[in-house]
Amino acid sequence: MFLIDNLILLASVLTLFAIAFSRFASRLGMPVLVLFIGVGMLAGSEGVGGIEFENYALAHAVGTVGLAIILFDGGLGTSYSAFRLVWRPAALLATVGVLVTTLATGLLAAWLLGLPVLEGLLLGAIVGSTDAAAVFAVLRGQGMNLDERLTRTLEVESGSNDPMAIFLTIGLIEVLLGQSDLGVGLLGLFFMQMGVGTAVGLAVGKGATLLINRISLDSAGLYPVLTAATGLFAFGLAAALGGSGFLAIYLAGIVVGNSPTLVFRRGIFLFHDGMAWLGQIAMFVVLGLLSFPSRLMDAAPEGLLVAAGLILLARPLAVFGLTAPFGFSARELVFISWAGLKGAVPVLLATFPLLLGLPGGHRLFDIIFFVVLVSAILQGSTLGWLARKLRLLGPKRVAPPISLEISSLKHVEGDIIDYGVDPNTRLVGRAVRDLNLPDGALVALVTRGQRLIPPRGSTRLQADDHLFVVVRPELRPLVDRLFSGRGTPGVPEHGVELQGGAILSDLAELYGLDLCPELPPSCEDTLDGWLRHALSDAPLDVGTRLQTPRYTLEVTELRDGRVKRLRLLPRPPDPPSEPEVTLDEAPPEPPATGSAHP
Repeated sequence: MFLIDNLILLASVLTLFAIAFSRFASRLGMPVLVLFIGVGMLAGSEGVGGIEFENYALAHAVGTVGLAIILFDGGLGTSYSAFRLVWRPAALLATVGVLVTTLATGLLAAWLLGLPVLEGLLLGAIVGSTDAAAVFAVLRGQGMNLDERLTRTLEVESGSNDPMAIFLTIGLIEVLLGQSDLGVGLLGLFFMQMGVGTAVGLAVGKGATLLINRISLDSAGLYPVLTAATGLFAFGLAAALGGSGFLAIYLAGIVVGNSPTLVFRRGIFLFHDGMAWLGQIAMFVVLGLLSFPSRLMDAAPEGLLVAAGLILLARPLAVFGLTAPFGFSARELVFISWAGLKGAVPVLLATFPLLLGLPGGHRLFDIIFFVVLVSAILQGSTLGWLARKLRLLGPKRVAPPISLEISSLKHVEGDIIDYGVDPNTRLVGRAVRDLNLPDGALVALVTRGQRLIPPRGSTRLQADDHLFVVVRPELRPLVDRLFSGRGTPGVPEHGVELQGGAILSDLAELYGLDLCPELPPSCEDTLDGWLRHALSDAPLDVGTRLQTPRYTLEVTELRDGRVKRLRLLPRPPDPPSEPEVTLDEAPPEPPATGSAHP
């Protein structure tokens, strides 16, 4: 056999073992990275595999590519809404928080281990970032559901703090090797890394979005490949210009993933999710091959001291000091502190001192490797337990038994969204026709357990049902509010079509469109009855408008003298030039009347 044949066989066997062992991760309550590293250690020179591997340059190359792929996938899955909700605390934790963790851990390590201060700070910088994949592998594997703000803070922080840790590591190594100074030189490196990485990431992301949507490829399978190539281009270009490639590829992923017109979105996301898993497996197995259990045991006392200082002092100091002013409760701050699991980046960065010939590099690598194992096993296995003890868990999410999708190589004006029926909402027991969905939104399918239910108007919803709703993009916020109960009620600029039989109280309860105070009679009246009552004796025809303090209602369809459909629009800022029926802010008695016009 050729060498490549042996390598392919070996890589496939290790990957199969890693995937097979990952099934037990959720049962053991620990991140899969521990199992992947364990596979590498078993296959290594001191394990049953006996593979001699101490190629730090190859490990660094595999780790860099794997981490870049993981960050790009993380960026694709990070929504702009997540940033808008938590960008302030998450950005502080991802930058200043990493710096505080580095200083606290580094100074403590220098004191406890007798290291020079700069070497202690280097150790602190290497272990300064957290691993999002490790955190959510535990929570999702156990079916847990955290508060949205808490979840998004951890997601955004974990996905964006790696560039800061990488910058600090590279900068301190350059200082130790005499290639830079600790003051102006390090500050200049920071602005170069972050500024170039940000500019390249945003620019390439925007350009990639335009390219993907306009290139019109004949094969759908090429779209994920094209997307991956643009992400790696952002990484390579930023690195070539002296910036942070990791920051660039993460930001490029965010821009591409948030494009509302991204073609073949489902296929692109699935491809990169699989690539991210492959990157994790390859990276952790190779890093496991690098480890020597005998050396780890020698590093255990020092590693335990560093891990204790990092977990119990440095991370809580950064979290409580930086995020307390943003309204998090003490229980949430404790959880964020404990959720600072270490993963891929520290082990990858631990190879840098070895590659650059830094004295004492092997000692640093072994200590850091041990710290990562302690963090992953201890914090990972207790994270779910802590969330329950702190009463931070919401109702358990039930995954739909099927998925429904439409794949298109062109942009289409519509989405298919999977909504779950929360047992605590008033949707339970309500018939589909009583949802009063606007025109442009339609329940296509209901799943209940393992059953598929073709929906009818009389189909009544039950707790934990899943509804697949076809909806036009502009109506998405309104329909989201129906199922989540969150968000500011609003109407698209061009309005929404509503059924004349919709009851006022239902519109207020389900969508936040509170028309009841604006005109008698009862809130249990229908839009049709309410409109005819408001117009009194005025003629009613298609195009007739009624102006309220907040909305404009326009009749779009009549049947047998009754309003079948009408359009609800936000009230224009300036009064219309044509005469309309106008209602004053204060509810008049008897009801106000006015002229109607088509």
